[in-house]
Amino acid sequence: YHPPPLPERTPPDTFVVEISALYKLPVNYSIVSGDEKGYFIIHSSNGITRTSKNLELEDFPVNFKVRATDSSDAAIFNEVDVKVEVIDENDFPPVFPSSLLEERLAENSPATQIVQLKAHDNDTGRNGFLTYGILNGQGLKFRINETTGILYSTAPFDYEVEPTEYQVVVYAEDDRVPEKKRGYCTVVIKITD
Repeated sequence: YHPPPLPERTPPDTFVVEISALYKLPVNYSIVSGDEKGYFIIHSSNGITRTSKNLELEDFPVNFKVRATDSSDAAIFNEVDVKVEVIDENDFPPVFPSSLLEERLAENSPATQIVQLKAHDNDTGRNGFLTYGILNGQGLKFRINETTGILYSTAPFDYEVEPTEYQVVVYAEDDRVPEKKRGYCTVVIKITD
């Protein structure tokens, strides 16, 4: 048996799976091994398995054995494997070490790397996979590598003609479907003479 994965925040007493043995006499169902932490309970006469407590993501998948025993002769039984998986929920947004950075860029520098931004997400799997983007790019003067988080200028700046300070708002976004979460960082770029 391999029931659909359970969400991480599944409450106790949630239906997981119904085990059914084909036998001419009534049987008793029991979990005989594999569920050492006691996440599941099984109804002895109908085989309905439910959660018994809150699930801890790091303990899953759990593989346990269910035994169906002849109700009048314990020597007659059969066993089946049950594998239960848990889906990590998107609990955390990405976070940058600092929400404000200041960088200096010399005027007349060719298109160049300014800074590598690195956010962190405490989720796992797709929920922790991050891509980077620019919320406001001050025209097309800046770009970011969506995978590495490296922020680049796209052309030289002229200290005497153009603004001497730019604020670029960068975001990191996780890959959760349907609800992506974002974290933000403002990079203040000061053009030096």
